[in-house]
Amino acid sequence: MNLDFVREVLPIFLSFSVVVIVLPFLIPMLRRLKFGQTEREDGPQSHLAKTGTPTMGGIAILLGILIPALFYLRTCPEIIPVLIMTIGFGVIGFIDDFIKVVKKRSDGLNVIQKLACQFVLTGGFLFYYFLIEKKEAIVHIPFTDMCFTMPVWLFCIFVFFVVLGTVNGTNLTDGLDGLVSSVTVVVAIFFMIVTRIAAPGIEPMSGLLLGGLLGFLLFNSHPAKVFMGDTGSLAIGGWLSSVCIMLYDPLLIILVGLIYLVESISVLLQVGYFKISHGKRIFRMAPIHHHFELGGMSETQIDTAFTIITMLMCIIAFFSHPAGI
Repeated sequence: MNLDFVREVLPIFLSFSVVVIVLPFLIPMLRRLKFGQTEREDGPQSHLAKTGTPTMGGIAILLGILIPALFYLRTCPEIIPVLIMTIGFGVIGFIDDFIKVVKKRSDGLNVIQKLACQFVLTGGFLFYYFLIEKKEAIVHIPFTDMCFTMPVWLFCIFVFFVVLGTVNGTNLTDGLDGLVSSVTVVVAIFFMIVTRIAAPGIEPMSGLLLGGLLGFLLFNSHPAKVFMGDTGSLAIGGWLSSVCIMLYDPLLIILVGLIYLVESISVLLQVGYFKISHGKRIFRMAPIHHHFELGGMSETQIDTAFTIITMLMCIIAFFSHPAGI
């Protein structure tokens, strides 16, 4: 069998198949266990109808990635650090989701607990990055063929900011039916192309995520039958940040992950302005997708607009990368 097909195309179909097989069994199970979404009472009133919709559907995405990935570990060991970050952050998200559904509240792990877990996992990734992969503290400058080498200690701090910022951004983007899945499908396609050119061996991870998300969208597009929860959204953040770091291109996240970034910034601006203005707001509601929703846009319209923006940013990002220059 053609090696390129096995490494690039087959993972999409394998992951897609696992997800579409698992979800029809997982959704009724989650419903029986009463693992349903708890919507914020101060959120959009239309979302209150979603209360009780099964969450933690990200379990299917994790299985869709992990099971086929086991067959690639020997031939493509380069996927190991990305796999660790994807599954690891998915597990953190699972714990967070589990606490939410058991205690029937919108918050799971507290901030300190969540940060502690994320710091330990990112530290393990950096250990593998330097001591096992023997990679360097290099960061590529977009739109050039130049890179700069950072002191190891500064690079480690930088990586922590990149990972935690990315994971937080993907988590905040998961607020509408199909939103984070649709946006990330485009990002996964982009990295399938870039890793094929710049880092052969890593591309199966992008294919596995792509297939898993396509399968998940069959059940998550509006009106959603299941939500991925933090189990899925944190896994996406772990995948994106680790792929970019392995490519020496963490700054690429600003371009391909513009939607995730804007979602995070909208929350920071809203909270900051609310405090200094003693109760005033910049947006109708944050994250910013709720601002547009309360302005009259449907969930499908917002999904489409954000996905198109991501497509355009991925085109720009491709020509900012040595693979496209």
